[in-house]
Amino acid sequence: MIAMLRGEVVSRCADHIVLLCGGVGYRVSVSAQTLGHVPALGGQVTLHTHLISREDGLLLYGFHSAQEKDLFLMLLSVQAIGPKLAIAVLSGGQPRELLAAIAAGNARRFQSVPGIGKRTAERIIVELREKVGHPERASDSTPLRAEIGEDDPRLLAAAGLWELGYTPGEAELLLEGAEGERAEELIADALRRSHRRVSAA
Repeated sequence: MIAMLRGEVVSRCADHIVLLCGGVGYRVSVSAQTLGHVPALGGQVTLHTHLISREDGLLLYGFHSAQEKDLFLMLLSVQAIGPKLAIAVLSGGQPRELLAAIAAGNARRFQSVPGIGKRTAERIIVELREKVGHPERASDSTPLRAEIGEDDPRLLAAAGLWELGYTPGEAELLLEGAEGERAEELIADALRRSHRRVSAA
């Protein structure tokens, strides 16, 4: 595994750079955020990297900070998020801003990314919020619903299922196909469907 590279910038494009390290040129895909920290041609830069092996070749991704790399790996764990889409998400803001959006349940923050619709944005929140955590919750007894807001019934329903003890993954499965305009209706329909499936089994 290539975990880090330091070398001379010999090519600088919109979505990747080429680093010359020990006589070998490495093509490294980067986010717009990382590209902003890459010096002009001839400069030296150090990047945290992650190598992805596929049948059609090896893909190397580079990050200005370890935090950005960690967020990239978390995004890859989300269903329907591949490396290119994860890089597009990272290009949309500083890692701390994106992590704060996940912790706050702000799905709209991710809907502005090309290729990410409402359902995928919600999936990012549902699958990663527990991993990201919420640093303020340890000293704040504000209910989870208040943290998320009152404008997204499906996210509120997911939050309600979390409060009932379901994991984010279980909540997402329960809400698939659930009908209703309000969070309470979605939760009730999701639980009814779950009970019917258990009874049928």
